[in-house]
Amino acid sequence: MTTINLVASDEGVRHAFARDASGMELLPERVARPKAEEEVVDLLRNARAEGEPVTPAGGQTSTTGASITDKGILLSMRGLANVGAVEREHLTIRVQAGVNLGDLKRQLAAEELLFAPDPTSEDDVTIGGAIACNASGARSLLYGATRPHVIALRVALADGSVHELRRTRLEKNTVGYAPIHDPIDWFVGSEGTLGVILEAELALLPLPPNVAGLAIPFPDEVRALDFIIAARSSTEVSPRCLEYFDGGALEIARTAEGASDWARGAGALVYTEQVAAAGSEIPLERWLALAEQYGATEDDISVYDGAAALRDARRLRHTIPATMIERGSRYRGAGGRRVSTDWAVPYRHLKDAIRESRRCAAEAGIDQPVVYGHAGNGHPHQNYIARDSSELARMEQVVEQTLRYVVSVGGTVAAEHGIGKIKRRWLPLQLTPLQLGMMRAFKRELDPSAMLSPGNLF
Repeated sequence: MTTINLVASDEGVRHAFARDASGMELLPERVARPKAEEEVVDLLRNARAEGEPVTPAGGQTSTTGASITDKGILLSMRGLANVGAVEREHLTIRVQAGVNLGDLKRQLAAEELLFAPDPTSEDDVTIGGAIACNASGARSLLYGATRPHVIALRVALADGSVHELRRTRLEKNTVGYAPIHDPIDWFVGSEGTLGVILEAELALLPLPPNVAGLAIPFPDEVRALDFIIAARSSTEVSPRCLEYFDGGALEIARTAEGASDWARGAGALVYTEQVAAAGSEIPLERWLALAEQYGATEDDISVYDGAAALRDARRLRHTIPATMIERGSRYRGAGGRRVSTDWAVPYRHLKDAIRESRRCAAEAGIDQPVVYGHAGNGHPHQNYIARDSSELARMEQVVEQTLRYVVSVGGTVAAEHGIGKIKRRWLPLQLTPLQLGMMRAFKRELDPSAMLSPGNLF
């Protein structure tokens, strides 16, 4: 097989794959768009022989520059998009890496099944990309991130060898070092640096029969974040998600809804969902009672009941990052962009961490970020808009100050979007030299010529 017809050097094609959601632009030297596993294998073997780097990419929704490159080949996996049949006995499904996550979830919902991971950009994300960055989302509070839902992987290494990996069912195992017990975990979250994900077997759940969402406005940030801690700790309610909107995010949501007067006196909002078994009621009264304790503006509470209403709520949440990406893109020509954080802390520290980040921004004389996201996991997103390169540098200094505080209280510099190229400078804030050395050892063993995804992580 030859890669002559697989790889394109046309400038228009290269520009089509030069951007992701990070605000960066890197023009690949060439672009490959395979439609079969054999083409991927052939490309990797040829690239290795020629010493050419390869960066695999899915839907290119990365906020860290992980899915773009200006070195060698950009390997778009979207053409590998076959979906197998549901295995009903074990509740699993086999899919190729290029399958669109949103399409898959809708197909499964029609069969009353759920693939639980729910990144906000699921309509643009591929399965391979979601696995490569261990994607998560609002409902990860209940279901966890992508990792535990991956049962098996088919992976091509840098030398073109293909490996079928499956999680062990052992309850006890003392053979060798613990990190080598489950090779699937080497690739989930590896950001394309260790191998190319070709196919995955995914664990499914029955679609919940009864779900309701509530959007609860609060007078200010402090009371909203205190409510999140109370809801997370409560034995009276069981949230599937706890999403936070600060004043700036709430204003974006109002504009998107065309409802400028909705919750006009509120300075923050919390969106939550709860699941109930068939025949059971969602405990709305308990939610309302808890919200009242923290000063919620009860007359403006909205209830989202049923699949269509829940989709509306999800769309409303997605308007926040979509709007901020659009705002940041206006300043690309001046060296500016959206600066997006992805840190997380133990959820009881969230209020203090946000306060510290706001203090750092005020001291630096930059605009306060728009803050939204998965507060139930102690994981907000902070979006700054840099209007030029000078402001970008100041904002990145503020982010680093924030991350130093985050790590000091037991947090992480990247909770769900990975490290990519943008955040690699901050990896040593969290990982020790010993941990970084072990990462490099993994990289050397699986990709000794360092041809996969140059610039990601390392």
